[in-house]
Amino acid sequence: MTIDTTFAIRPATPADVAHIHSMIVELAVFEKLEHMVVATEALLHEGLFGARPSCEAIIGEANGEVVTFALFFHNFSTFLTRKGLYLEDLYVRQSHRGKGYGSRMLKHLARIAVDRGCGRFEWSVLDWNTPAIEFYKTMGAEILPDWRICRVTGESLATLSKA
Repeated sequence: MTIDTTFAIRPATPADVAHIHSMIVELAVFEKLEHMVVATEALLHEGLFGARPSCEAIIGEANGEVVTFALFFHNFSTFLTRKGLYLEDLYVRQSHRGKGYGSRMLKHLARIAVDRGCGRFEWSVLDWNTPAIEFYKTMGAEILPDWRICRVTGESLATLSKA
C-alpha cells in the first residue's frame, strides 16, 4: 500500500455537512440499513454545530476532495471514572478504499482520545462485516464477544419514557 501524501485530516466545518450527509447515506446503503436513515442536512448541522453540539466530526481529504469522515462523541466509563471517545461512524468512499485512509483516520482519533485524557476509544462493527473486523484487529482493537448493543427507539422509547 502506498501512502498518499496529499491526504489530510481536519475538523469538519459547517461547509462539510452536505458531504458528511451524503456519506452517511452511502454507509447506510453499504450496511443494508438505508431504510433507517432519517438524517437530514439540517439535523446533522444542528448535531455538529448547533447551540449545544452533541458530536464532532473529522474529514479526510485527498487532493482537496472529501473522501472520508468520522463522527464521534464522548461517553463515560463508570469503571474507569474517565471519559471515553466513541466512534459512531467512520466511512471511506468506495473509490478511495485500500489507500490507508481508514487507518489514518483511526490513528488520528486515537490521538484525540489520548490528548483529551480518555480512558477508552470504542466503536461497534456489524458481525457480518468480516473485512472491517479483521482491519480493526490489525489496528489493535479487541472485539468484545460478550457484549451486545441494546437500543430503544421510536414508539418503544416513547412507551418506556412514560412507564
